Amino acid sequence: MHVRVKKLIGTLATVVFLIVYCLMVMVLAVKLLPGTSGVVQLLYYVVTGLIWVIPVGALISWMHR
Repeated sequence: MHVRVKKLIGTLATVVFLIVYCLMVMVLAVKLLPGTSGVVQLLYYVVTGLIWVIPVGALISWMHR
């Protein structure tokens, strides 16, 4: 597979993944976080804000192989 095609597929997959991931994180936050303390909410957003890096990093690694 050509590098340009891999980068196109990887870019589109990244955009779609991030949109779906953000929507899922927001839905879970609405269901899980009401009534919790500010510290719990902060931890939730810190963890979910960093977790997306793992699959996107693997996708970028694939794109550059």
